[in-house]
Amino acid sequence: MARRIENIRNIGIIAHIDAGKTTVTERMLFYSGAKHRVGMVDKGTTETDDDPEEQERGITIYAACVTFDWKDSHINLLDTPGHVDFTAEVERCLRVLDGAVVVFSAREGVEAQSETVWRQADRYQVPRIVFINKMDREGADFERVLEDIGDRLRAKPVAIQIPVGSGPAHMDNPFQAVIDLVEMKMLVFEGDQGNTIKIHDIPEAFLAEAELWRDRLLEQLFECSDEMLELALQEAEIPAELIHRVLRDATLGQLFQPVLCGTALHGIGVQPVLDGVARYLPSPLDRPPVEGHTTSTKKSGEPETVTRRPDPEDPFCGLVFKVLPARTGDLTWARIYSGSLKANSRIYNPGREVKDNVSQLWQIHATRKESQGQVDSVQAGDIVGIIGLRNSVTGDTLCDAKEPLVLESIDFPETVISMSIEPETATERSKLADTLEMITRQDPTLVVVSGDTGQTLLCGMGELHLEVIKNRLLRE
Repeated sequence: MARRIENIRNIGIIAHIDAGKTTVTERMLFYSGAKHRVGMVDKGTTETDDDPEEQERGITIYAACVTFDWKDSHINLLDTPGHVDFTAEVERCLRVLDGAVVVFSAREGVEAQSETVWRQADRYQVPRIVFINKMDREGADFERVLEDIGDRLRAKPVAIQIPVGSGPAHMDNPFQAVIDLVEMKMLVFEGDQGNTIKIHDIPEAFLAEAELWRDRLLEQLFECSDEMLELALQEAEIPAELIHRVLRDATLGQLFQPVLCGTALHGIGVQPVLDGVARYLPSPLDRPPVEGHTTSTKKSGEPETVTRRPDPEDPFCGLVFKVLPARTGDLTWARIYSGSLKANSRIYNPGREVKDNVSQLWQIHATRKESQGQVDSVQAGDIVGIIGLRNSVTGDTLCDAKEPLVLESIDFPETVISMSIEPETATERSKLADTLEMITRQDPTLVVVSGDTGQTLLCGMGELHLEVIKNRLLRE
């Protein structure tokens, strides 16, 4: 599974519930060749929403990981929920991601949950690009959403595309294409699934507006590049490659967020988002070395801070960020920050002071193991599924026993609501306890409190959260 670290992109798709990010993920998988058909949320055929509860409700509840290649990049994509009750799933994913694609609806714009996930990304200092989806909907307004992102999120969005038209096909000026402001070309997406991109010169009717937006783009980037400013003062042509390079540096430095637009439902504008992921978002090498502290203390009595570079030659360390429980053996998701890890080896969990067996390593695909995805080893920068760990849970550090360190764990919000449950018969009591134990391994935000009356209290993040847990208990 060894690959060039500079080509790895660990990214997340984050958004509020109505932004249509599941469709964006499906399009990415389709255009990359990882799927041969675009799944639909309402038909329950999407790759990342395979839980019965997700298919029934048409929303994402559990974060899912899909891996695919786009041109020279290997992308590990975590598709996260958009509902506020499942914000913890976003939290644990942002903890291990290098970059993110934030999806907004062109009609609804910035909503309350958008602000929540944006603040989470700020806290973890995750570089972002923005995709304004659903440009084909009635009421779609690209410029208004762009202004909302700047005003409500205190962000610095920089448009690198503008839409040609907006709204559905029956309107006078429907959404039909996008204009690339860097290359100054119009991109028309043809074919049944929009998989053929035709590049045209910008029609005369749209040229003046496109030049106005390009000037705005360049003015925003001048403050990041003296070279660009000097070329502008000399009235010389600014090469597209220089603009791309400055955009990348500004994105990595979180000075700006490049903004693209389209409609994932009708296959317009998604391939440029994939190009933007490869071009602007960081590889593990572009992120600061991960920091942890040693298990031993200095003379002052404080633990010593140590760093690990994303280098296969450094001592191994990784972080568990999700557990999928199963009676045959849990699948533990881990981000590898340094060193390498081999199957049939032993690793150390310094937080619990135990050693664990790594029986198998799997390339994660959705919420299951990919049928042909078993690998012999992984290295720094990879996200991997581990089978065999018995003592490690979400937030635990995995490392080399000879070079122990503890990484910062993952903090989850306090529960806000509780519900009482009670087994119908005494024989079901042990089954209930076993099932709850499995669910809490997967969902660290669920708190189980056993009372003296025989009732059990489930404490969760909201009514929907508890309802999903209740339905899962009844089902399992």
